[in-house]
Amino acid sequence: MPPKPCSPACANASPARPDAMDFLITTLLNALTLISILMLVGLGLAISFGLMNVTNLAHGEFVTVGAFAVYFVQSMGGSFWLGLAAAPIAGAVVGCILEFAIIRHLYSRPVSTVLATWGVSLILQQGLELTFGLGAKPVTPPIEGTLDLIFTVYPAYRLILIGIAMLTLLGVILLISRTSFGLDIRTVIQNREMAEGVGINTRRTYAIAFTFGAAIAGLAGGLVAPLAIVLPQMGVNYLANAFFVVIVGGVGSIGGLVAGSVFVGGLTSILNYQISPSLAQAIVLLAAIVAVRLRPNGLFNGASR
Repeated sequence: MPPKPCSPACANASPARPDAMDFLITTLLNALTLISILMLVGLGLAISFGLMNVTNLAHGEFVTVGAFAVYFVQSMGGSFWLGLAAAPIAGAVVGCILEFAIIRHLYSRPVSTVLATWGVSLILQQGLELTFGLGAKPVTPPIEGTLDLIFTVYPAYRLILIGIAMLTLLGVILLISRTSFGLDIRTVIQNREMAEGVGINTRRTYAIAFTFGAAIAGLAGGLVAPLAIVLPQMGVNYLANAFFVVIVGGVGSIGGLVAGSVFVGGLTSILNYQISPSLAQAIVLLAAIVAVRLRPNGLFNGASR
């Protein structure tokens, strides 16, 4: 499930500081934390859903695999940073196997892809449960303290998470806009037949892109592991939110991904302070439906119609 918001009380707010400013900054940072996680999870889904038109219901399990990679490394005596480095590798391995064994054979059969990936998600959940057992797995953050931000104090690890997420997003933007592989991806998105006509190996592009998306989701799982309850079923909530992000923001656009993440993550963070998480999730879903109805092409991509 999404990370629990850090309240001003848990951030050790000082009575001398303005309570309203303390609350506002803490709420904004909580929202930015959730937005950062949703951006990473949505990046991977946007690649498979936007580039390949594959509805991958096992995408949330890439997040779970990344979280369990961090837990496994720590349980073996390794550091959190070593586990975080292993998280995208674990996600990429699982994604590569899934694409090679199943996805590539079902590109022209979208309904079969939905059923197959749903089955894979259940298999991965059960496999993790059989391997690591029942119950939540503890993951210790690399930094326990807080940082003084003048008007409030905030957990240092959450700020690190935000920084890593933003650097990852910048790296993906540079990869897509400045490299030959990024050019291949953009060409395939615009016109697959034309891409094949100019000599682009679309099957290889699909495989690399799918694996890369799984690696980013694994990184997201590793980053969120110290803040969330690490369970074999934890990826389900991230899958639903990632689809909201991609569809609301606009498929096939980094700007749309950011807009969708801000919409879903910001609204969820604000509502979590006022109502129960389940009701907040329902309201976010309703708001997403309204947004898609008013802007069918996404908040960023298209005009209303």
